[in-house]
Amino acid sequence: QVQLVESGGGLVQPGGSLRLSCVASGSGSISSFYIMAWYRQAPGKQRELVAHIARSGTTTYLDSVKGRFAISSDNGKNTVYLQMNSLKPEDTATYYCNARDWNYYDYWGQGTQVTVSS
Repeated sequence: QVQLVESGGGLVQPGGSLRLSCVASGSGSISSFYIMAWYRQAPGKQRELVAHIARSGTTTYLDSVKGRFAISSDNGKNTVYLQMNSLKPEDTATYYCNARDWNYYDYWGQGTQVTVSS
């Protein structure tokens, strides 16, 4: 069984930065997963993919966060990060960590709230 625990959310002013962390515990390391990703869901909206990092190291980003967000991983710490810079009010959402295994099974964290407001 895999557990994903997110942290690092909070209240930040527009233009500010936050770094989200997702620690994986249980069976397997993050390097064993097909993809690690961050999703977000704002009230009344569907969950959307923000960024993902494949086992190969390839990364992809939602168009609206390109150049502002960066996903990275530290296999030694079994942790995936999402560095968020130049935050905007429209980035306000609950952010979820996701791990997809080679059977395309998805594991989810409980989410961490990010609020961008002055």
